[in-house]
Amino acid sequence: MNTKHIALISAELGIAARQAENTMNLLAEGATVPFISRYRKEVTGSLDEVQIARIEDLKKRYQEVDERREFIIKTITEQEKMTPELLGKLEASWNLTELEDMYLPYKPKRKTRATTAIEKGLEPLAKIIFEQEDIALDTLAAQYVNDKVASADEALKGARDIIAEWINENAELRDKLRKLFTHTAVLTSKVIEGKEEEGQKYKDYFDFQEELPAIPSHRVLAILRGETEGFLYATVMPVEDEALEIIQKQFVKGSAAAREQMNKAITDAYKRLLRPSLENEFRALAKEKADTEAIDVFAENLRQLLLAAPLGPKGVIAIDPGYRTGCKVVVLDEQGNMQDNDVIYPLEKNYKRDEAEALLKKWAKQYNTLAIAVGNGTAGRETEEFVKKIDFGTKINVFMVNESGASVYSASEVAREEFPDHDVTVRGAVSIGRRLIDPLAELVKIDPKSIGVGQYQHDVNQSHLKQSLDRVVVSCVNNVGVNLNTASKHLLAYISGLGPSLAENIVKYRKENGAFKSRASLKKVPRLGEKAFEQCAGFLRIENGDNPLDNSAVHPERYGLIEAMAAKQQCTVQELMAKEELRKKINPKEYVSEEVGLLTLEDILKELDKPSRDPRDEIAIFEYAEGIHKIEDVKPGMTLPGVVTNITAFGAFVDIGVKQDGLVHISHLSNKFVGNPNEVVKLNQKVTVTVLEVDASRKRISLSMKDNEVPAAGGGSSGAPRKERKDNGNKPAGKQAAAAPLNDFQAKLQELKKKFN
Repeated sequence: MNTKHIALISAELGIAARQAENTMNLLAEGATVPFISRYRKEVTGSLDEVQIARIEDLKKRYQEVDERREFIIKTITEQEKMTPELLGKLEASWNLTELEDMYLPYKPKRKTRATTAIEKGLEPLAKIIFEQEDIALDTLAAQYVNDKVASADEALKGARDIIAEWINENAELRDKLRKLFTHTAVLTSKVIEGKEEEGQKYKDYFDFQEELPAIPSHRVLAILRGETEGFLYATVMPVEDEALEIIQKQFVKGSAAAREQMNKAITDAYKRLLRPSLENEFRALAKEKADTEAIDVFAENLRQLLLAAPLGPKGVIAIDPGYRTGCKVVVLDEQGNMQDNDVIYPLEKNYKRDEAEALLKKWAKQYNTLAIAVGNGTAGRETEEFVKKIDFGTKINVFMVNESGASVYSASEVAREEFPDHDVTVRGAVSIGRRLIDPLAELVKIDPKSIGVGQYQHDVNQSHLKQSLDRVVVSCVNNVGVNLNTASKHLLAYISGLGPSLAENIVKYRKENGAFKSRASLKKVPRLGEKAFEQCAGFLRIENGDNPLDNSAVHPERYGLIEAMAAKQQCTVQELMAKEELRKKINPKEYVSEEVGLLTLEDILKELDKPSRDPRDEIAIFEYAEGIHKIEDVKPGMTLPGVVTNITAFGAFVDIGVKQDGLVHISHLSNKFVGNPNEVVKLNQKVTVTVLEVDASRKRISLSMKDNEVPAAGGGSSGAPRKERKDNGNKPAGKQAAAAPLNDFQAKLQELKKKFN
């Protein structure tokens, strides 16, 4: 274990060195983040999943720095240019940029203007000018005229090329300029001539500039996307005169003649070498920072979506709405298995509508249906209204279900494997129904990028995005826990210590041998060894098994401890779990040992109090406003119920029952200042919004969640009952997110408010 890595990580995260070291040891032994967080609190000092994952990332980063440093030292040493001072600086640095600056003068170069000048024998002249002694430069330069150098001016120019490269490779100067860029660089974007009409969606950035330290991530990503698509030209730089002044202060001195040549070399060094290099560096840093913020937003949205309230194991009829092609209907049992399927035409008049009603009534009775799920895509509202008017003779709740990504699932290999004899329309309806029963279990089958939350997910670093989203899925699945006897292999694959191969072995063993009766029997699954069992067992649940603890989050390694507690209370483990008065008699301090501390004991007692508790909220009915079906129905001034469908850095998108989600800009989320939209709203949250502005031609709706908000234009007020949620149109959320910054409602609204006030 690298002690320097431990010290660096503990300092960066503000934790004790022991915590960092112990966590790194556990990770090295193959323990997973969820397992360490849940079952090794004494070892880590109660570090949470985010901190443990950060330790994992930092360890990897410092290993990469070590490898790069080793290569640089080896390369310079082989050139026989290493000095004790340089070696000390290299060994002391843990910053890759700093290491690269020190390496730059020794880095093997392609042919440059400076190397060409050196080949012409002009390096001695460059050294004399660089020293800036009081000499007659014209006379001196004339001495370098030969068959390779045509004139004194050419000699001076070659010398300046050499000096420019020396200036560019000066680590001290690069550090000074880097600080200037850090604090004062401005991101500027201009429209490319002739692209004004074609690039209208980037109009806000046709003549735009903002200080780089202050610019929000979504604007950075929007500008970079516009540049990638060929509509914008972007630059990142500070005020040029300030940069040149810094260079001059460091290098200019001495005689007037030499000073003139130095100033020319400095201007050339900055414009040709330093500025492009640092601009690329800071563009990359801005992109990296924007990526991180966008990925964090996406990850938080995904977490909220995966942990959405489940209906639970109940019989469901699921409908994938449609007009001309009809609505695809499936019946699912409590576990999400398909019982029947058909196509109905409830939006057709007369007999087809009657037939649809008759079939739904028949199935509801035949299969003991307790809920109906309606996809929120095209024709979703109309289909929902039709279903709600049916008299089933008993209470059947109707839910609108977000179907973003359902089409991706229905065409996937996973869906083909599950339903080889059915087409994509049937599979899509099944996915809608299963999302209602258990969103987490169904959504893990879909690439998170297709689920329809987040911003600019197609523009950010894809490997970092995948790593972050995978961690979120793993965290959510293990936080909720999984029923070992009903979970699909896709869900099991995310359980700590398993993965796709062991998950498939578990499902295969279950089919061949019947339901698992105990966690211990997991060890009979081929290739599931002691380490995998240790990592996964606590996150798997067995209902009505041999041991009641198998349906809790208590790890099998602590069963003996609980049995000892029960024995002391002269009762069975089952009685201990069932009777609060028995649990209250337990003094956890009596059971503290070298392996088990109070943190673990408190967790165990909480779990005994509510075994197998689902951390997710209970599902709630929601209703949209009546009479609001399309954007033309929405008027400024209306007060409407809605559901938060997406959260970005610049605000939240809310579904109010029409095809287009409206935007609540971050400045309209609350009467108080909001720095992060997630402080105010959560995905799937039911909210009340005021309509500020409607642009039907551009399909834009501006909303507010402020109290007593004044709309941008006149309009009636319409209170409304409530319903469920609607459509993201299966479109990537990045496109949806791009609309807001590119058409800044807020600027327009402020102008209008001034006008009306």
